[in-house]
Amino acid sequence: MASGDFCSPGEGMEILQQVCSKQLPPGNLSEEDLLQNPYFSKLLLSLSQHVDESGLSLTLAKEQAQAWKEVRLHKTTWLRSEILQRVIQELLVDYYVKTQDTNLTSEDKKDFVWMRARLQLEVEEQLKKKCFTLLCYHDPSSDADSETLKAAKVWKLAEVLVGEKQQCQDAKSQQKEQMVLLEKKSATYSQVLLRCLTLLQRLLQEHRLKTQSELDRINAQYLEIKCSAMILKLRMEELKILSDTYTAEKVEVHRLIRDHLEGAIRLQEQDMEKSRQVLNTYEVLGEEFDRLVKEYTQLKQATENKRWALQEFNKAYH
Repeated sequence: MASGDFCSPGEGMEILQQVCSKQLPPGNLSEEDLLQNPYFSKLLLSLSQHVDESGLSLTLAKEQAQAWKEVRLHKTTWLRSEILQRVIQELLVDYYVKTQDTNLTSEDKKDFVWMRARLQLEVEEQLKKKCFTLLCYHDPSSDADSETLKAAKVWKLAEVLVGEKQQCQDAKSQQKEQMVLLEKKSATYSQVLLRCLTLLQRLLQEHRLKTQSELDRINAQYLEIKCSAMILKLRMEELKILSDTYTAEKVEVHRLIRDHLEGAIRLQEQDMEKSRQVLNTYEVLGEEFDRLVKEYTQLKQATENKRWALQEFNKAYH
């Protein structure tokens, strides 16, 4: 099967859409489905040349049409006989009722010759009344017309009814086409709506994540500022307590003590450095080395104690 046999999107798609909507039974095939399945599209085009919109082959459809034509012909013949029989039955019933209600002799009741002569006229009159009744039912405004005008309208009534029937059939065909078109549009609308909902959901998720990230950053910044403010407030309270506790004379005395301690620490550190140098020099010594180690340890402990005292003093001062 050559690729040139396929319907191009520009030329064959409109024909294919008409085939799917008119010549084939109703189906929910979109233009995208036909474009994505070129072999199936060609099959539909080929099939449309051999079947009608009801799904029958053209030969069977022709035979069916001929059969319906014969059925209508037989039905018309039967209806004529049925109508004539019913009219005659109604006339006989009326005649029987009249014979029972009037004082007729037995000879008058057996006068079938007179009845046969009147039968045709009575049947025609009865049929005319029924036709006029049907005309007035179809067109109530004809009730006031003369018999001549009514007869003319009755003569054309069959043609009028055929035309109205054809209009109804055309309206049904248009309604069927509109229903197929409505189903296609509904399917397309549903697909578009689903895509829109999916897109909207994705946009909402992205916007929510972006907004949440920005909100978290703002909250973190707010908490950081609030924490800094709390620290400053605590520092201010501490300074206020210190300023209320210590006078200027006390502060000066504490400054002197701190200077004295810092000087003592510096001296101890110098002694420690000297001891360290001595230890490095006399590391090879035995008992003398142990004595120097003990001395160094004592000096280091004393330095640590003074440094701790200085730290505690600084805490109390600040």
